[in-house]
Amino acid sequence: MDADQPAHTPAPEPLDGRAELSEFLRTRRARLQPEDVGLPNFGRHRRVPGLRREELAQLAGVSVAYYTRLEQGNGRNVSGEVLDAIARALRLTDAEHAHLTHLAKPKQHKKKRAARPQHLRPALLQLVDAMEGVPAYVVGRRSDILGWNRMAAALFGDWGALPLEERNWARICFLHPESRALFRDWDQKASDMVSFLRMEAGCFPNDPQLSALVGELSVKSEEFRSLWATHDVREKGHGVKRFHHPLVGDMTLSFETLRLPEDHDQSLVTYHAEPDSASAEALRLLASWGADATRAGAAGKNK
Repeated sequence: MDADQPAHTPAPEPLDGRAELSEFLRTRRARLQPEDVGLPNFGRHRRVPGLRREELAQLAGVSVAYYTRLEQGNGRNVSGEVLDAIARALRLTDAEHAHLTHLAKPKQHKKKRAARPQHLRPALLQLVDAMEGVPAYVVGRRSDILGWNRMAAALFGDWGALPLEERNWARICFLHPESRALFRDWDQKASDMVSFLRMEAGCFPNDPQLSALVGELSVKSEEFRSLWATHDVREKGHGVKRFHHPLVGDMTLSFETLRLPEDHDQSLVTYHAEPDSASAEALRLLASWGADATRAGAAGKNK
């Protein structure tokens, strides 16, 4: 299947790293209550949701002034030890801890790396094509879909018919109505998608194509705007998704996300069904339909 480089319209400005750091810390602090961390709660007269800055600073073992500067987006001279202490105080997950580090201590080489074109190795695409009976695709930065096999097209739709810039999971999730019908738990899929883009924003704050994507989705999708404002981040390398396919009906499939060791910006994603299950039979029917569609398409081209 097509593995061309998707094109995006560049945004004029990158994401504001200081604002990202500030909002991330504020929203993480707001979700904790004093009793969650062993502090007394003095009732209804708290003027802010969650922990106060001084409470968080006390838990992290830093001065209030120091933490306030950090929450205002000034993480230039913060040490890794302080970030670790704040992460513990905020009870951050591993993914959130990594995101905090990326926001507070961005690496200077990331601007050049983010601009590097995405290429899918031909041998990897051949491997994906050879995975018969298993929907598989390769996803890159910004959730760009770089390559896929026939089973992925049968399950998710004909990505090859889309313009290059539309071959992007975030755009498909929020701007293509058919995705809401396909994913029975679309709300969870949407939340996972935004969390992935948040992680990307922390790793590549100067990527103009990512800024353009976030800007476009913020304008066109109220759901995206709401989820983006939560600043939630998480990594989900495996799990289960439920589908309602228009041809074969309901399926429950497990997915695995395998990050490529020589290109950490790309991941191979596969889906499979539990052996001898109704979902496995549905996948077999889908494979048969996909083969018939491929043969029909080839015959049409030869006429």
